[in-house]
Amino acid sequence: MSHPTPGPYRAAPRPPMRPLPPPVSPSQSATRGVGRDDFVSGEAVALDLPPANLGLRVLSGFIDVTIGWLLFWLWFLYLMPKLNQIVHLDGALRTGLGTAWTILVFLLIPTVVETLTRGKTLGHLILGIRTVNDGAGPITVRQAFGRALVGMPELYFFGGIPALVTAAINPKCKRLSDLVAGTYVIRDRASVPPSRHIAMPPELAEWATSADFAPMPPTLATGIRGFLDRYDTFTPQARAVTGQQLVQRAVGYVAPPPPPTSPPERVLAAIAAERYRRDAARIARNQKLAAALFSR
Repeated sequence: MSHPTPGPYRAAPRPPMRPLPPPVSPSQSATRGVGRDDFVSGEAVALDLPPANLGLRVLSGFIDVTIGWLLFWLWFLYLMPKLNQIVHLDGALRTGLGTAWTILVFLLIPTVVETLTRGKTLGHLILGIRTVNDGAGPITVRQAFGRALVGMPELYFFGGIPALVTAAINPKCKRLSDLVAGTYVIRDRASVPPSRHIAMPPELAEWATSADFAPMPPTLATGIRGFLDRYDTFTPQARAVTGQQLVQRAVGYVAPPPPPTSPPERVLAAIAAERYRRDAARIARNQKLAAALFSR
């Protein structure tokens, strides 16, 4: 009895895998995941605390340095003459007291203030920024002392020029004292985005909530919001053309793609509404985590 010759083995076809969003720069703010520049706490939670830009760093440093110089000259122009009227001070004693006052003003006071306030100086407090360690936690006494020790020549002896140059070329706006101490300055007043609400289309809610969103270029996100805000002012032809162009660009940052039969304006509204919801939840979560970190 003859047996049929078995044919070549063929594996069962696998279902298609969900495509991943395109790779993006980790320096952009993401709605999911942890990027290379994200802050990660000791519990491995991505805080994504917004960094302070160069302008805030310069203005805060100017305030702190001005206060430091005022305290420095307070001794030599007022306190020492007053003390000399009460107790005669010879040259050696004046030199010693002046040196001690300099160390107190430029080194000890900044260390104590930043340690007790968990990363705040007067300039930080006015501008709403805070110094944290590279793990997004409160700075220690050692780190505050290192910042003050390097900051004394960096800010006072060289006029802040090394700090400005280093912060300008560093992607995280770190100055020399931050690099030495392992610290970073963040914006402490991050708030939930403005309440310019875009309603989620009900027929796309399930797709949007289960989809993966990659970070979108700011120009594209702004274009989508502008299109939806001025949708009623466009002509029907402009709505169709502009909406289709925006959808074609936006779907490259979403996986899986939206249902093909959905109108472009509904797809864009679903993307904008879901991004807003995730960003608002992320910012609220990060504020709660930051408050827990700095209230200990």
